[in-house]
Amino acid sequence: MHEVWFTKKSQIGKNTLKTSRLERLELYKDHDTQVFLDRFLTGEISELQPVFDATLGYRYPTVEAIVGGAQHVEAFLNRLCEAGILERKLFDKVIYCPKCKTASISVHFCCPYCKSFDVQRSSLIEHVKCGYMDVEGSFRKGSKLVCPKCHEELKKPDVDHRQAGIWCSCKECGKSFDIPISLHFCRDCHGNFTFEDVLIKDAYVYRLKEEVKEEAGLGWVLIGPVKEFLIREGFKVEGPAFIKGKSGAKHFFDIVACKTETTQKPVVIDLATSAEDIVSEQPVIALFAKVFDVSPDKAYLIAVPKLNENGKKIAELYNIQIIEAKNQKEVVSFLMEKMLGKT
Repeated sequence: MHEVWFTKKSQIGKNTLKTSRLERLELYKDHDTQVFLDRFLTGEISELQPVFDATLGYRYPTVEAIVGGAQHVEAFLNRLCEAGILERKLFDKVIYCPKCKTASISVHFCCPYCKSFDVQRSSLIEHVKCGYMDVEGSFRKGSKLVCPKCHEELKKPDVDHRQAGIWCSCKECGKSFDIPISLHFCRDCHGNFTFEDVLIKDAYVYRLKEEVKEEAGLGWVLIGPVKEFLIREGFKVEGPAFIKGKSGAKHFFDIVACKTETTQKPVVIDLATSAEDIVSEQPVIALFAKVFDVSPDKAYLIAVPKLNENGKKIAELYNIQIIEAKNQKEVVSFLMEKMLGKT
């Protein structure tokens, strides 16, 4: 029987493949990841935006439905970002109460003297001609603006008068000031807290990284369903995996499947994808070079979405079985037909 090195157990495999790619490969096998990525790849969503909840803060309902609740969303999205599958951009920052952790928070603009938020804000107006400046209420005479100093009516904004800023007055202590202080008020527990005490959490918009769209969208998300099918048919399955050939070299395959009998040669499967809607003959040639050294029971190349004519001719010459498919359902259906003669 051929000696097989699996990436889960082999330090050689881990050293050969980049860590980020190994992490992605593991995630692509995860059912939740497959369902989530399918939303991007089918065009259902182009970017994942948060939805604000007055109590919980920002949520991602689409992800919650996949992973089984809001408590699992952050860890799930972080894993995809760390593996290089998703990229994120800061969307907002959410303030949470330090006592009860709710996001139901309001901001109170308060008097710097007595801390009351019963503050009245007014516009400061300056009469250009005489230079008199006061709050707008002092100029207001019915529907008109009249200078309290020279009694001239002000008719043309930015010509005979201009807004000179904001002035505040506290209805509690009667003092006036230009800049109030900000305090946060929790609508749930009714606590007040300052910036020093506030809990702040970032909210992001997520996108599928351009460099992994081909990898994830056209091929790697198919690994999970293919493995599940092979396991149902009684195979012991690993992927990705390494097989040692007659030459002593170790060859990488996307999926290696062996029957439980120890004398059974393995079935090897590679995936080939193309962003240009047709796969060249190069993956066929590369697979043959590995197959020649390994001599598996059967070799399959899954070409997504299809293989060019030259590649098909070479595959027939090399006795490599070709499966052309556009989605998970087609891959499993055609593989079932090729391997088992079922439709």
